[in-house]
Amino acid sequence: MKTIKKKLADDQPVFGTFIKVGSPCMIEVLGLSGWDYVLLDMEHSPFAVERMEHMVLAAEIAGIYPIVRVAEQNASSVLHPLDKGASGILVPMVNTAQAAREIVKYAKYSPLGNRGMDIYSRAARFGYKEKSMHFKQSNDDSLLAVQIEGSEGVGNLEEILGVPGIDVIYIGPYDLSQSLGVPGQISHPLVVEKIEMISQMARDANRATGIYVDDITTAESYFRLGVRFFTVSVDIRIFAGACDDMVAKMRRIGVTTKL
Repeated sequence: MKTIKKKLADDQPVFGTFIKVGSPCMIEVLGLSGWDYVLLDMEHSPFAVERMEHMVLAAEIAGIYPIVRVAEQNASSVLHPLDKGASGILVPMVNTAQAAREIVKYAKYSPLGNRGMDIYSRAARFGYKEKSMHFKQSNDDSLLAVQIEGSEGVGNLEEILGVPGIDVIYIGPYDLSQSLGVPGQISHPLVVEKIEMISQMARDANRATGIYVDDITTAESYFRLGVRFFTVSVDIRIFAGACDDMVAKMRRIGVTTKL
């Protein structure tokens, strides 16, 4: 099975969804159904480190990559998910190259960074993995994405792209729309123009572009712009949509079915 980083390097799309419910069973179902990754949202969801660890375990069981969106740009917020075995990190609201450099420092071991060392962490297989192998594999395999979702980050994107160690430039369309004065209007020409610009700059710098989308139709349009890392909807919305569809079909039974 190709890793997410390998698929992106081969210019292939990868698909995941945001996890806000915090159910390990939901993670397993998503993995068994064929999604590439789940994005565990610790920024806007109530679950903490212990629950996040349970969801990482469920992801590994189901063969789906667990990526964590952290709540803050600090060492412990980045370190905890990686030590628990997360496959990658998404850091929100990255506006400067200095912030991007700090994130790399927190997420990568020397010589790329200065990540705190725990050779008995779950990621290190509680000490069963040989130390140098753990350090190298962690640096090579972990995916690091920074979220560009404000006009300041867009303005500093060229410098951010120059920071080594960043794998994905991830666009947050809703916050981006707010920073551009059209809050929530993610299809507004101003927003689309910035998304096109970010994607092109990232491709020119040989970096993958990621984005949140509400539906597959929108994903298809951004695929044509060069986006390859897609987060489609959220777990609760997917479940709600399935419920709406099923309820509507059940209601029609009483109307259309003749006894």
